[in-house]
Amino acid sequence: MPKEMFRDVAIDCISDMAQHIPTGCQLFVIACRPGKKDFDLVLPSPEANLNNALDALRRQGLSIDGSNSYKEGVCDLAVGAMTMGKQNTCPPPDRHWGQRFWDIGRAEGKLQEELVQALRLARKELDACQRVIHYAGGFDPAYVNGAQEALKVADAVLAKIPA
Repeated sequence: MPKEMFRDVAIDCISDMAQHIPTGCQLFVIACRPGKKDFDLVLPSPEANLNNALDALRRQGLSIDGSNSYKEGVCDLAVGAMTMGKQNTCPPPDRHWGQRFWDIGRAEGKLQEELVQALRLARKELDACQRVIHYAGGFDPAYVNGAQEALKVADAVLAKIPA
């Protein structure tokens, strides 16, 4: 039976079925061919709300676990929004649902920027102290060696961050 013919039959049946369910219930007819989009059909009765249908399916065991292209797409969008926020680029339009993810990324980006600036400052000051100690002489060499190692660690981290 072609999809259009099935749709017509299902629409005719919805009103008949709706007469036999308790008041306040919402009715959906869903037909799909697993793994293919060629026969996806979702027919809600006029008063039906798809969110209520999803809640009912979750109560029956539907889970956010497992592969699903819609969920993967939503997750990709959230990750992208956080990435753009961290980089402080491409903010979403006003009142867009992705704004909170962009804001999370932006907060992380700001924190990273602050930490990098703090590390650069600490590295600069430690280097200045090391130069004074080297030129003055007479200080404990263990302090100089430990500070030199700390400078190497700071330099290695800072080398990963664009100037």
